[in-house]
Amino acid sequence: MALYRIIDCHLHCGVEKVPWAWERVRPRLQAAQVSGAGLIPPVEDIYDRWNFNFQDTPDWQQCRRRAHQYLRGLKDPGITLYPYFFVWNDFAWEELDSAYAAVKWHRHDNEPEYHYDDPRCREFINRAVELGLPILLEESFENTVFFIRELAPQATVIIPHLGLLNGGYDRLQAAGLWELNRIYADTALAGSGAIMSYLNLCGSDRLMFGSDYPFGDPVTEKEKILDLGLPEAVNQAILADNWLRLLRSGRPPAG
Repeated sequence: MALYRIIDCHLHCGVEKVPWAWERVRPRLQAAQVSGAGLIPPVEDIYDRWNFNFQDTPDWQQCRRRAHQYLRGLKDPGITLYPYFFVWNDFAWEELDSAYAAVKWHRHDNEPEYHYDDPRCREFINRAVELGLPILLEESFENTVFFIRELAPQATVIIPHLGLLNGGYDRLQAAGLWELNRIYADTALAGSGAIMSYLNLCGSDRLMFGSDYPFGDPVTEKEKILDLGLPEAVNQAILADNWLRLLRSGRPPAG
């Protein structure tokens, strides 16, 4: 069997309101022979997802800052860490810098809503684009289409789970989103049928491996990819190379 470089570009790690410390996450990544990890603060550390009428407060803003600082402060001798910035309705673009690898933009239909009409929302997106940070977007189907087509046509967007929680793979395909060159996807918890359909439709250059730990297991999610019987070059592209190329391509030139 080929030896692959493996980067799990989508997993959760945090200690503010859930016990998902790096020391708990790392053994599962080691078991999957992962050499790089895209770390996202847990939703629970960002806003009260169980309260549809949730209003932001200074205490929650401080909680978010601690969650981000925790990820930025992590060091590991054997695994390269890529922290995400998880944005909420303060749209704290002043806290966004090149130490982050990407942005997480997340809500489900039954969760509190983003204030898309706030001018700071566009300011945040512009700052992310300026820094070359892709945006991992998990939203309702309608808001996903709005975000990609109208709100942020200049942004590079990653759709997690091959659209499983963005309205579904097929609806996004019918909307013509997968064919857009600035739209990427990750494989976390996606079905094998959706993965093969995507590869046949779009090729392998914009699909990336993720586990969504702790909701998915890195070992199981990696084996799902390898069990598809894809060529080794395609496996390597999905398992690490596409993520690395995306990060390099988005960064502004030095100087």
